Amino acid sequence: MASTFRTTRRVEFCDTDAAGIAHFGSFFDFMEQAEHELLRSRDLSVFMNDDTGIISWPRVAAKCEFQSSARFEDILDIEVSIARLGEKSITYAFRFRLEETDVASGEITSVCCRMTDQSPPEPIVIPQWFRDKLGA
Repeated sequence: MASTFRTTRRVEFCDTDAAGIAHFGSFFDFMEQAEHELLRSRDLSVFMNDDTGIISWPRVAAKCEFQSSARFEDILDIEVSIARLGEKSITYAFRFRLEETDVASGEITSVCCRMTDQSPPEPIVIPQWFRDKLGA
């Protein structure tokens, strides 16, 4: 990917704990939403059809580290970049900021898989057309 993708996300009440602070688990939802926005901006999705059938991207790893807190109604700036593009997997890196303050950083690794009703997801090589649209 040639550049970092940027988006924003408001911390909603449902994202917070009883003290109004963004719950750690919400950041995993924020990362997934930012990934989906990045893919949509490139006319891609985590669930697509090609000539052979359905391709999807099951997650195989996710982590998030916290430097500061975010609260209800805060608007987080989220940066998404590709930390690693493998033969069959992508690792996205995320950076969360509130104005000039680092709030969190994280990663999600997903594997490109062929999906069928009859068998478990089968890892496949990331199609070239997907790489091209991603800008990788």
